[in-house]
Amino acid sequence: MPAPVILHGRIVRLEPLAPHHVPGLVAAAAALGPAGFTIVPHGEQEARTYVFQAEAAQLAGTVLAFAIVTVDEECVVGATRFTRLDYWQGPLSWPLSAEPVTVLPGGAIPDAVEIGNTWLTPAVRGGLVNLEAKLLMLTHAFDGWGVRRVTLRADARNLRSRAAIERLGAVSDGVRRAHSRGLDGAVRDTAFYSILQDEWPGVRLRITEQLAARAAMPRAPLIPATAESLRPLASPIG
Repeated sequence: MPAPVILHGRIVRLEPLAPHHVPGLVAAAAALGPAGFTIVPHGEQEARTYVFQAEAAQLAGTVLAFAIVTVDEECVVGATRFTRLDYWQGPLSWPLSAEPVTVLPGGAIPDAVEIGNTWLTPAVRGGLVNLEAKLLMLTHAFDGWGVRRVTLRADARNLRSRAAIERLGAVSDGVRRAHSRGLDGAVRDTAFYSILQDEWPGVRLRITEQLAARAAMPRAPLIPATAESLRPLASPIG
């Protein structure tokens, strides 16, 4: 399984999700309603369970989860993760082996991966935080691991998330009808998107240009409404 890593940006830092993030997650989620398209932990007990399950999935090699922390304010403002890590069998040789690979060596890297389960406190939505977080994760996936494909998905009804994915330059792979049960109990359609290895340079340029354009615009403090309440809850990296 991939080793945990801290991804450093100018605006945000992605830290491996851990128990010390629980207070920050609680504060970041407080402004969000109970129902939505992504699982968000409300209250301390849910946040502790959220972190525990993420750590267990990481040990199983299926997830690499992060807390999203602002650099200037040291505030936890949300979470995201690599999930559905896919290890391909190849290059193929003949005769084909009938023995399945059941144990992956420590530090094994995936051939394809999905970025998902992302949520942000409302004060930072639609801005620099999500853009840079995605740039950090895509850079790690393509340039660090050398993956062939990154998948992103969204509930087909979640127009905000779909628009954000499309702004990255991801290509639509279509909508899978009646794909799964949504958090609201309804049977949901799921919109799938992907970025391939040879598309990554163009996507990276696109995101970098968007970040530069937004950074050049006058703006208020990143999280004016919540900075004071969140600041003490993020543990800085020593």
